Amino acid sequence: MNQIQTIIVLSFGLLAFINFLISLNECRSKKNPYGLTYINRIYGAFVYADMVIFGVFWTLVSVSVLILNDWLLFLLILALFWTIRSFGEMLYWFHQQFSPLNKNPIQRFVLKNIFHNESIWFVYQIFWQCILIIGIISTILSANLWLKTI
Repeated sequence: MNQIQTIIVLSFGLLAFINFLISLNECRSKKNPYGLTYINRIYGAFVYADMVIFGVFWTLVSVSVLILNDWLLFLLILALFWTIRSFGEMLYWFHQQFSPLNKNPIQRFVLKNIFHNESIWFVYQIFWQCILIIGIISTILSANLWLKTI
């Protein structure tokens, strides 16, 4: 890895660890596991409880990548993570469309001014399908590059 790549991975891992600690405090002390955490979306975390898990995951990934000195492995893990995460989110929003429980009031959404009703749920499902496609392609390309190095 070159110096810029090392700084990116180190920063990514350090911020993941700091946000893990903040999220752990939000969940444990403030009893706020479902509190929205917009800053942690880069890690795949939408609420504090997500970041407790993903913070540990991304910290360990970053440390491993730094030890192995393998930028392509970092990119592969990132792509694979977003493939799996977006598949889960796509399923979540698909099920939300047909669920009698409304855990996602329309007022919570940024796009509520465009999609004024339950249509917002299938819009989010389609959005995550697009991210899934990007994740799959990125995973294939990253895996191809990484496999050439081992």
